Amino acid sequence: MKNSLTIIIPAHNEQEILESTILNILKNLKLKDYTILICNDHSTDGTLTIAKMLSKKYRKVKYLSNLNKPGFGNVLMIGFLSSKSELVIPMMADLCDDPKTIPLMIQKINQGYDIICGSRYIKGGKKIQENVLKDFFSRIIGTLCHILIGINTLDITNAFKMYKKEIFKNIQIENKDFSISMEIPLKAYFKGYKISEVPTTWTTRKLGKSKFAVSKMGPSYFKLFIQALNHKLF
Repeated sequence: MKNSLTIIIPAHNEQEILESTILNILKNLKLKDYTILICNDHSTDGTLTIAKMLSKKYRKVKYLSNLNKPGFGNVLMIGFLSSKSELVIPMMADLCDDPKTIPLMIQKINQGYDIICGSRYIKGGKKIQENVLKDFFSRIIGTLCHILIGINTLDITNAFKMYKKEIFKNIQIENKDFSISMEIPLKAYFKGYKISEVPTTWTTRKLGKSKFAVSKMGPSYFKLFIQALNHKLF
């Protein structure tokens, strides 16, 4: 059971690229004990049909549907809590995350850390064809949290993080959107959990439409930063 892993794939209307993402993981992830859990989030296209087909075709692939309110945070937590593994990690359905990073994360976990962030902003990490505004936003938030709060990553906004599942017993998650990726490590940090990072390569999606918009999500991230800063100072 040690180092057993569930890869959570939140999927909302990802019929164009979901199969390619799953095949990419199966091809490039050289681990024995892992499961890919596709979490369908109220898709209105053929995403669920594809998820069912993949689960029948590949032993390591499972699926479930979000029966609660739609939203990235909701579907991610359902996936986390439904998993039976020691470790959990979200990977986007759009082929942006590199499965070859996962063994490096497990190595770090085995050094005594609780959360490992895939970092695009340290030596060895990079982005391929990123939107300039999104890049600037994530760098600023990551740098502020690292310098002013002391969290041990420069890329806190990246959803590609490995967690020991046990931490979810001790932190209360409130956000239902993409900012959950920042909320979890911040709350875990103040609970005394150890955080580290490894370099990863992030590639912008080639098919489908991105669900993330800086104009919409920016206030949620800055609100979390201000709350964390207040906690740190007072």
